[in-house]
Amino acid sequence: MEFPVINLEKLNGEERAATMAKIKDACENWGFFELLNHGIEPEFLDRVESMTKGHYRKCMEQRFKEMVANKGLDAVQTEIKDMDWESTFFIRHLPDSNLAQLPDLDDEHRAVMKEFAAKLEKLAEDLLDLLCENLGLEKGYLKKAFYGSRGPTFGTKVSNYPPCPKPDLIKGLRAHTDAGGIILLFQDDRVSGLQLLKDGQWIDVPPMRHSIVVNLGDQLEVITNGKYKSVEHRVVAQTDGTRMSLASFYNPGSDAVIYPAPALVEKEAEEKKQVYPKFVFEDYMKLYVGLKFQAKEPRFEAMKAVENNVNLGPNCYCLIINYY
Repeated sequence: MEFPVINLEKLNGEERAATMAKIKDACENWGFFELLNHGIEPEFLDRVESMTKGHYRKCMEQRFKEMVANKGLDAVQTEIKDMDWESTFFIRHLPDSNLAQLPDLDDEHRAVMKEFAAKLEKLAEDLLDLLCENLGLEKGYLKKAFYGSRGPTFGTKVSNYPPCPKPDLIKGLRAHTDAGGIILLFQDDRVSGLQLLKDGQWIDVPPMRHSIVVNLGDQLEVITNGKYKSVEHRVVAQTDGTRMSLASFYNPGSDAVIYPAPALVEKEAEEKKQVYPKFVFEDYMKLYVGLKFQAKEPRFEAMKAVENNVNLGPNCYCLIINYY
């Protein structure tokens, strides 16, 4: 079982059809794939990596150690199920940026992260069009589907996963699917840890220098009516080395209405009512934030019940915290 690695340069030559077929297979059967030669310069990615790791050492490492000591996490004896072994902060890009408000980032770091976001935004939109081509949808359909009144929601979760003395008792990040649209990950190429669930087995996502790992979120599963699937994944903490992760989430706008593309709903599925629900993305996120580490199917069923005006009781939704 070989994890799908796709060389985007091959889209420009005789191997275009084979490359598109590889992307299609990855979307249908893996929910994940890894991109090489994606158009973002290696030297620029080196700069992002250097700044991210330097910022962690300077501003966040000591805070993390203090948090671990305060909570006694370095001496746990039983499995921790309500916490992750990660140090994170969030950068919002669209529709409104918070880069200027983030503490501890110098002007150069802010400028680099702004450029990083612009490059990833373009790559995400290019990938959505490749997915449209494979699905038989008109070019731009998925981007338009994500477009709320103020465009898409786009942000980056900057994470570091420090060495963990008890990786068997605490996860770097607990298993979950991503709520949003398409996720682009720039990760450490020396320290591993990311795994996805396939056919009941946890498979390592190989760390590769200058690659971008792509995974599909719940919203693409809905829009494709299940042809493409969001896939459960997790981060396993390591005893040696700090793993860097910059996960950029290209999601629908908060007021975007999400529903299966009519062209992808087969008549048989419609007759059997095997059609994914229609909902406002923000409503899905209100549900997701309290259920992130649980199975996705009950979330879809809950949204279907809302669509059909079924009363789910007062505790169905909880406060929205963020979109990532």
